[in-house]
Amino acid sequence: MRIAIASGKGGAGKTTVTSSLVSVWKSSCIAVDTDVEAPNLHLFLPPVIRKRQQIDLEVPQLNPEACTRCGACRNICSYKAIAQFASRITIFPDMCHGCGGCFLVCPAQALQRGKRELGVLEEGTVLDGRARFLMGRTRIGEAMTPPLLRAVHQRVREMLEELPGDVLFDAPPGVSCPTMTVAEAADLVLLVAEPTPFGFYDFRLAHQAFQPLGVPLAVIMNRSAMPGNAEGDENVRAYCRENMLPILAELPFSREVAEQYAQGGLIAEMSPLWRQHFEQLRDAILSFSGEKLHV
Repeated sequence: MRIAIASGKGGAGKTTVTSSLVSVWKSSCIAVDTDVEAPNLHLFLPPVIRKRQQIDLEVPQLNPEACTRCGACRNICSYKAIAQFASRITIFPDMCHGCGGCFLVCPAQALQRGKRELGVLEEGTVLDGRARFLMGRTRIGEAMTPPLLRAVHQRVREMLEELPGDVLFDAPPGVSCPTMTVAEAADLVLLVAEPTPFGFYDFRLAHQAFQPLGVPLAVIMNRSAMPGNAEGDENVRAYCRENMLPILAELPFSREVAEQYAQGGLIAEMSPLWRQHFEQLRDAILSFSGEKLHV
């Protein structure tokens, strides 16, 4: 089964939850960092990288000698990656979405197939080989992430064919295109909710965004029982009751957790009690799914 750990905002704790869940997961699993613009799962699960693969996007390159300047390529490009200035055709590769329409409509076959680097995939193992690891990282300056994420998902499928197991996706924050791309590929979305005013607001936005996907949703309340924040906790609980969202765990607020996080440590390794928190969360996920998690 593919599980996406998501949140409505950055800093809610999804990477904290993902890394510790991986550390207590019983069966074979792949830890996947899909926050390709700012990956950080590797800081908490330091990987032994065994493979790096550059991911490219196919983009057009103009052969000026063959071009008749008919403008067909410019007219079909919805992303304005091809422009015509007087009698000159100009291509902006960084604006290309790789749809390939320009190649199909060019009557003179004046467009050659070039490539633009999107980023890299890094693959290896973590936790002394107990889990596999995959991370996408965009090229500096690259604005498009969904094509790189599709490459991540393709590699996940290949890895599962090599060795079946479960997949824990550390999703990008918020509800932008990259996050929705990850959620669409998941069998279950776990929403990490922070019971602060901003956290609660973004949690509701995330729920409203994910709900139409039809993917089962469950909630993890992080930093519950903060001093003076009983109302915040109850707001999250009430919203979940109203919308029939199961809360699989309430992870308590702790200064020691913040210190462990700042040092790049796994929360599940802080103490037997914290390991128990994540083992109980793991078991709650198994119970909620109603079946053994496997692909």
